[in-house]
Amino acid sequence: MIVRIMGEGQVELADGKITELNALDDELLAEMERGDGPGFRATLHALLGRVRELGSPLPDDSLEPSELILPSPDATLEEVRAMLHDDGLIPG
Repeated sequence: MIVRIMGEGQVELADGKITELNALDDELLAEMERGDGPGFRATLHALLGRVRELGSPLPDDSLEPSELILPSPDATLEEVRAMLHDDGLIPG
């Protein structure tokens, strides 16, 4: 699966790794619903960090269709809320 982190580029992530990311995505969604800004920020950074750890960066000159688009690390709670699918950033 090709994942784009807005403002950073793309990584290739094995499909089996998505399950591992869903727990962070669920936590992020709950923090957004509670309006927990600090928790949201910490979990967003944890989610993006895990994607970077588990994925393999694609070359900068490569532009593959992204199956999943994640917000930039500096995205606001409101910006991420606008990006959300009904079940979070990562479709389950």
